[in-house]
Amino acid sequence: MSLPRFFLDTPLDAAPATENLVVPLGAEAAQHLRALRLRPGAALELVLGGQPWTADLAELDRGRALARLVAPFHEDRESPIPLQACLPLTAQLSLFDEWLPPLVELGATLIQPVAYARSEFDAAKTTARMERWARIIQSAAEQSHRSRLPELRPAVPFRALVAWECPQKWVAYEVATGQANPAPRRESLAFTSGPEGGITDDEFTALSAAGWQPVSLGRSILRAVTAPVALLGAVQFELGRG
Repeated sequence: MSLPRFFLDTPLDAAPATENLVVPLGAEAAQHLRALRLRPGAALELVLGGQPWTADLAELDRGRALARLVAPFHEDRESPIPLQACLPLTAQLSLFDEWLPPLVELGATLIQPVAYARSEFDAAKTTARMERWARIIQSAAEQSHRSRLPELRPAVPFRALVAWECPQKWVAYEVATGQANPAPRRESLAFTSGPEGGITDDEFTALSAAGWQPVSLGRSILRAVTAPVALLGAVQFELGRG
């Protein structure tokens, strides 16, 4: 059985992580630990600055938890290449909540919300949900024992994808193009897909001109919330062959 894992913020003025250092875990972590019915002395895993540590639960009270660092250990559960998920903002922003956990579990290293023509983008509402999305990402990273937290960036307009720089750029597209799907190479890969209603013809033309390669995910039309997860799962399958 895997141990509970928590990511900790490390302020610039914080003392270097060393064995026997006692660190606070925060109110949410304390609530989680109480739900697991753990007691002082229980084993944990902490990630500080990208470094996993084994730790012991030193103190647990309502709204407060302390852990003692035991020893660093080396593991890498990250994808062999950076995976940049350029996700379309949907009319129902709650859909974003649905696809963040599986994308984090599948190794996305960057989450970039994108306002497509059919996104019905509301800047205020999107900004208001960023904190919630950050919490969802952290929870999924802890649950899947990621070694690093994916980066969540503020929303950008579609035109940002036209200028996006990445060695590999894929766009899931439901219209048959006659092109075979590309095979992932061992270098950074960005991928995107459309919101409800899909990518417009003009947007696809612009993406193609900017070097985004079309990818087919089968003959059926996938929901906006399904396409990016299916695409990333296929990428990880191919990467697992190497």
